[in-house]
Amino acid sequence: MSAEYGARSALVEVVLGDLTAQHVDAIVNAANATLLGGGGVDGAIHAAAGPALLQECRRVRRAAYPDGLPVGRAVATGAGRLPCRFVVHTVGPNWNRGQRDETDLASCYRASLTEAVRVGARSVAFPAVSAGAYGWAGATVARVAAHTVCRAPERADLELIRFVLLGEPLYSQFVTAVHRASAGPDGIGATATDPHE
Repeated sequence: MSAEYGARSALVEVVLGDLTAQHVDAIVNAANATLLGGGGVDGAIHAAAGPALLQECRRVRRAAYPDGLPVGRAVATGAGRLPCRFVVHTVGPNWNRGQRDETDLASCYRASLTEAVRVGARSVAFPAVSAGAYGWAGATVARVAAHTVCRAPERADLELIRFVLLGEPLYSQFVTAVHRASAGPDGIGATATDPHE
């Protein structure tokens, strides 16, 4: 299933699927601060990418982030065996640990777009950063992600931004949020394809 929202800049898509199977230039990893793998999306990306990704993440930690990647920041690495060229790692705020500022969550999406453009990506696929184990409500993540991505100036430098979700409830929340953000007052138009037709 998919929904597409077109405009004068990057097409924004919402799809059900496997983030690790996306044929885009960059996928975004909902990483933990260590950058050394974990559970959920992070674990799936590291497993699919193989040991080269972990080695590169260790180098990034030693060279740039010895204390770990801060919440809301992003850094790109190669992608190992994944079908994309880059993995953009971002650390989302953890609701369960009292990190409840939506600006931190928005920063994850914005910083990831900035980093993707910096490394030359023209297409990017995102998970629902901070949903799931980090405890943020799916509808909140969808609203913040859609608002941030649809209004980001980096969108003009990209051809495709894709949200890749695992379940129908989260997919529906993202479709609604992206449609609302795309039809906002900044003049971005929206069109949708109904995946149920």
